[in-house]
Amino acid sequence: MVTSATADCFVADRKVEAGEPWRTPMRLCECPNCGQFQIVPPLLPGTSARCLRCDGLLRRALQDPLGRALALNLAALSLLGIACLMPLMAVSTAGMVRSANLFSGPQGMGRSGLWELSVVVLFTTVAAPVLKLLAMAYVLIGLRLRRPPRHVRRVFAMVERLRPWSMIEVFLLGVLVAYTKLIDLAHIEIGVALYALGLLMLTMIAAQAVLDPQAVWEEMERRGVPDATLDHAAVALAAPGAGAVGCHTCGLVSLPHGHDDRCPRCGGALHPRKPNGVGRAWALLIAAAILYIPANTYPVLQFIQFGSGAPSTILGGVVELLDSGLYPLAALVFFASVAVPLLKVIGLAVLLVSYRLGWEARLRDRTRLYFVVNAIGRWSMIDIFMETILVALVQFGSVVSIEPGVGAVAFCAVVILTMLAAESFDPRLMWDAAGRNGPAAAATHGGMRTAR
Repeated sequence: MVTSATADCFVADRKVEAGEPWRTPMRLCECPNCGQFQIVPPLLPGTSARCLRCDGLLRRALQDPLGRALALNLAALSLLGIACLMPLMAVSTAGMVRSANLFSGPQGMGRSGLWELSVVVLFTTVAAPVLKLLAMAYVLIGLRLRRPPRHVRRVFAMVERLRPWSMIEVFLLGVLVAYTKLIDLAHIEIGVALYALGLLMLTMIAAQAVLDPQAVWEEMERRGVPDATLDHAAVALAAPGAGAVGCHTCGLVSLPHGHDDRCPRCGGALHPRKPNGVGRAWALLIAAAILYIPANTYPVLQFIQFGSGAPSTILGGVVELLDSGLYPLAALVFFASVAVPLLKVIGLAVLLVSYRLGWEARLRDRTRLYFVVNAIGRWSMIDIFMETILVALVQFGSVVSIEPGVGAVAFCAVVILTMLAAESFDPRLMWDAAGRNGPAAAATHGGMRTAR
């Protein structure tokens, strides 16, 4: 049953003022958290709509979401260019000086034979941010042309896939930890690139905050991308009884007509739930749990001074920070590099088991747990980024040098596998399973209401 456009409707975060003509169009959406079909009412800039069932955010309307996002993305591209071209940091000891830039860490890992880490670090600190910013600028500029390119929808779909792998803010924390380890070892000079990265991080956060992805998709519709006319009203009247499906990429609710249907707006494949998500999540999670053991028992780096030195594990690095009196940083490294991967494995296992058993209790809390687990996993890369900086800078021959250890490869694999496992799991499955087993069935996605 479809309720009226105003029933059970509450628009949050902002008082409605007279004389503001612009509103977002009313749309039918499927909550990405719990699978409830709901009508999102027209929203004024500064307001938001939340799911009635799980309280997840469905839409946040913003003032000029395309223009401000374009300006900030272009500014971020300029800052990233400076960060790539200028020195990041320089250290000197015993009359020897060594400097590093964004590419020095991957090069150092490659020289040590750990090319896997070179690829990961280069992708997460340079390639992914560049591609993300270029793609976003290309889409926003393309939508200002008289005839937007037909493929902007596919380019914009790529942006969201790149977002978790762009780790500028995590890299900066890794540099901070490396700085604290080097400050007693050598004289350090901060380069222009580090200041540029700091500004880049703030600019990218601001660009993400002012962007309304649904506004971008709606602008594509208005400008004729794609060519097909989308009948939102007809879909709203027919769904969900007619088997409507919400697109994983752009959020459009549409009616599939065949086995291999694709979204008429973004071109992505339509699936009611992520295909084979549970099986993939279990496989990736088990692999991560196995690799967690060598990641914490094998050395991640070796400090060599005057020809002798001992390898250091992740926990060994935490102990060194504690011995130096750097308790906040020790807590940060322990939490990000030891606790977070373990908690993420446990959290994902709980979610997968709860789905299999059809638990009905605390569905909202478990949904929030999923998004916390999905968000924090990338921060475990702090230890890897710290190591790349140390390996790049501390290479002073027989006086002092730092070499990477094989434990770093296992640890990096744990981080990537847990991120992929979280992305594979579909939190809506928990609501589906609970709905089949008990009273929650009354609130399954077979019904439809107006979002508040």
